Amino acid sequence: MEQTEEMMALPTEPTSSEPSSETPETPTETVQVAEQGVQEQSGTETESREATTLLSQPPLTLSLPTEPVKKREGKVDITPKGEIRFYATGRRKEAVARVWLIPGGTGQIIVNNRPLLDYVTRISLYEEVIRPLRVTNTLGLFDVKATAEGGGLHGQAGALRHGIARALVVWNEELRPILRRYGLLTRDPRAKERKKYGYKRARRGFQFRKR
Repeated sequence: MEQTEEMMALPTEPTSSEPSSETPETPTETVQVAEQGVQEQSGTETESREATTLLSQPPLTLSLPTEPVKKREGKVDITPKGEIRFYATGRRKEAVARVWLIPGGTGQIIVNNRPLLDYVTRISLYEEVIRPLRVTNTLGLFDVKATAEGGGLHGQAGALRHGIARALVVWNEELRPILRRYGLLTRDPRAKERKKYGYKRARRGFQFRKR
């Protein structure tokens, strides 16, 4: 009985069958955690250095072309006043028109230092000239300055229309399909046929009299 009481009085030790809730970290895991911390710290330092470099750089500004930039239909250059403009040449019959589009302004169209309507004198020719601006919905967005020479008023109006259409493509290449659909980019090849010898005109012969 005494032995039984002594055994009951002894403290009980925990059994080894119960698993411990905390497992000790291995040396490999400790090294990996340390490497991750170093990488995060180096990444933060790199980002801060890049941000400091970007802040120290001057702001980007759009540089205007100092020399004419040639394109398929014309070119882009700068006026003496520092305005950007888009140039193209138009032709019809014997007439040649040089056209400059200047963004902004009041939308005026000046031909040979005269307003367009005063120059062509007819509403039909005026509408023919501004047709490229109407179909592209850009009427009033540009100041148009042009010179026209050779041929008559109808030929010069066709040359102005051709030049304006080509200058619009120089300004925005995305307008090419709609202008092509209306046939405004095609150079009209029709012209007066030359006179031939032995004929009164190109094909009209002299009147024949038998006696």
